[in-house]
Amino acid sequence: MVSRIACVGGGPGGLFFATLIKQADPTVDVTVFERNRPDDIFGFGVVFSDATLAGIHEADPVLRHGLEEHGRHWDQIEVRLKGERMSFGGNGMAAIHRRKLLALLRDRATEVGVDLRFSTEISDAEQLADYDLIVAADGANSRFRAGLEDAFAPKVDVATAKFIWFGTDYMFDGLTFVHEHGPHGTFAVHGYPISEDISTFIVETDEQTWRAAGLDEFDVSQPPGASDEKTREYLEKLFAEQIDGHGLLVNNSRWGNFRTWRTGRWHSGNVVLLGDAAHTAHFSVGSGTKMAMEDAIVLARSVTEYSDDLETALDEYESVRRPSVEKIQGAARPSLSWWEHFGRYHDAFHPTQFGFHFFSRSIGRDKLARRDPEFVERVERDWRERNGADPMVTPLRVGNQTFSGRRVEIRETPTGPVVEGADGSVSLPSRPGDGEWALWLSAPATEEGLPERFTELAEALRGDQPPSLVAVRSGSKLTRALLAEQARLHHQVPALVVEDELDEDRAQTLLLSGRADLVGSTTETKS
Repeated sequence: MVSRIACVGGGPGGLFFATLIKQADPTVDVTVFERNRPDDIFGFGVVFSDATLAGIHEADPVLRHGLEEHGRHWDQIEVRLKGERMSFGGNGMAAIHRRKLLALLRDRATEVGVDLRFSTEISDAEQLADYDLIVAADGANSRFRAGLEDAFAPKVDVATAKFIWFGTDYMFDGLTFVHEHGPHGTFAVHGYPISEDISTFIVETDEQTWRAAGLDEFDVSQPPGASDEKTREYLEKLFAEQIDGHGLLVNNSRWGNFRTWRTGRWHSGNVVLLGDAAHTAHFSVGSGTKMAMEDAIVLARSVTEYSDDLETALDEYESVRRPSVEKIQGAARPSLSWWEHFGRYHDAFHPTQFGFHFFSRSIGRDKLARRDPEFVERVERDWRERNGADPMVTPLRVGNQTFSGRRVEIRETPTGPVVEGADGSVSLPSRPGDGEWALWLSAPATEEGLPERFTELAEALRGDQPPSLVAVRSGSKLTRALLAEQARLHHQVPALVVEDELDEDRAQTLLLSGRADLVGSTTETKS
């Protein structure tokens, strides 16, 4: 029987779990141990999409009341690029200051009888031997996960992009992405309002730009609290026009590389991981706070239902939550990849196509059109104005030949695949000969294999008879797109993306976004 529960970590996930389990069974002794002092709150805003809030609100109204009284809500996402502003609707979201959210959650936990202990360092299970269940909600740098590494089998992917978290007293209307090219390279902002007078201001850039700007001097090994003032001053100047000369606010603001954590197992013995300790996903697709609070709902429900069988309770928690988390992490990888390459897109695309490329990094043209038909119509109108025809029937010149449309056929022959125009007027073999030919590249299953393919591409293009077209197949949607972009954006060679199944939505998304010049499939195209 679970009668004493220790929750290590007083963040939103840990506090929400403690409240829910205490509400479900007031006889359970629940204690939250937080290493920091009550006023040591790092970060600025927390964002929730409307679509994800229903379950949290049903479990306890504290967040709903907090968002209504202290938060900010919006429907439009804005992208700013090269002096233009584009809005994309149908994206209901709400945000609240992290400090306010924690205060509300602490008050609620105290109200239902949870024991909150601050400035209390807990690093391993031996310190909590008297507790039946230990919930490790101690964040992305979890000591419990590290201490039980063999049991939890954690893996981490480190992003190449650099990011830093500020606030500002400039008020964004809603979630806003600002891209600014400075003397050392391109920087981008995720900005959104979190109260009546403060917005979150997250900045990302690539490592080359970061170093060129001299922003690599801050000692990140300092204890939490100190902020990078040199970076603050640099970014205030760079984004001065975008934020009307307002200042940036610091709170443990220092550069880092986002780490995506996955664990092979979420519990061992009577220790269970919750929130960032078990999993992380890039902040461009969702809130770690939201995922932690959803974890808390399922864990509290499972422990309550199977209070006399802890192993079954923890198995149930993991089996219910893992698929949802893995889905979010799967969507986060293409989004995170976009932020690792956005400097290239800034240089290559005009604002409308850039906006569509950005919004389509995780979802397709049809879904975007359902959310905001006017935005997609603007993108398609812009294509027609530049090309004189709709995407699928726009001609494309490749070497000395012209494809009448952007959909091609792939014909397998004993000497290799042949790319043919839909009307049969163009035919490109897969080997050099007397005329034009197409280089076929197999995209790797993961991004780790891309450098080798990039080298293969570069060597082929340096040859005596370089290909007129690069055809990319195999791999994943993400690796195919990145390899095709390397051909068309870096080497300025037209790229064909070949997919096993290619419906009209996917085809138009690839073309409109600039991820491909031609599209084809190895099976009959679906409409």
